[in-house]
Amino acid sequence: MQISVYDTYVQRPDGLRMHFDILVPAAISDHEQVLQYGRRYLAAKGLAASDLKAEKCSFCHMQSASSAVEAEIASIGFAILEMEHCG
Repeated sequence: MQISVYDTYVQRPDGLRMHFDILVPAAISDHEQVLQYGRRYLAAKGLAASDLKAEKCSFCHMQSASSAVEAEIASIGFAILEMEHCG
């Protein structure tokens, strides 16, 4: 499965900047849908979903998905790759 990777940054309340990738099927090109997935992730982390703006989430590249990412996308429609300060 080919996926699109969206490089995403959000300022946390403690001042640190979260960095994570939103992974979606390559067929999804609706940027607002990608933002909604990011907001769902932030809400699950207990953070304000409104902090995710379009200018902080941009298409980076396409790649082949691992089997774990494919399974997560099949389950919930997207996957998140946590990079920095996501704990």
